[in-house]
Amino acid sequence: MQIYRKTRKGFGSSLSRIGLKLILVFFLILVIFFIVDKIDFPSPNKAIKQNIENEKFKVLK
Repeated sequence: MQIYRKTRKGFGSSLSRIGLKLILVFFLILVIFFIVDKIDFPSPNKAIKQNIENEKFKVLK
């Protein structure tokens, strides 16, 4: 009996590998998103306000 080795990949196996990779990338992005969401970044204590005077603006025609 001769050993049969399949040297060509089927269409379904290549699609399943691409789908698996896409699912893994999506899962990795979700994990990164949730980890960053858990980090408490400092926020400014006071509101930043700047007065912009009207004299600095030039009227263009």
